[in-house]
Amino acid sequence: MNSQTIPDDRSYTEEHEWVLIAPGAGLPDAPVKVGITSVAASALGDLVYLDLPEVGASITAGETCGEVESTKTVSELYPPVSGTVTAINTAAVDDPALVTSDPYGEGWLFEVQATAAGNLLTAAEYTEKNEV
Repeated sequence: MNSQTIPDDRSYTEEHEWVLIAPGAGLPDAPVKVGITSVAASALGDLVYLDLPEVGASITAGETCGEVESTKTVSELYPPVSGTVTAINTAAVDDPALVTSDPYGEGWLFEVQATAAGNLLTAAEYTEKNEV
């Protein structure tokens, strides 16, 4: 079992993405950051490429919007919220290892001006489903 800490200041999806919206909170007016969890980062191993949605793209919660590629596999990204992409983390695109080393901080993937949320889990619910 992993002894990784899953931050409880954000919400999660069963597909191992997080969104910086506190559990139970409404959609904020400002764009929110989205990333993958430490569980996903550990499972994927060394990331070598990120295929992220473009700024201005409309994305829909639960529908693929990009990919993360590691030396082992390719994993699709399923956004936790619907809305318009307002920024991508160019530092992570340039150095995908940031996502593995700091998935909840410097390794965020993109920001979304959210218009709707998908099926979000609390840190405790995510941890329980993944036996972290």
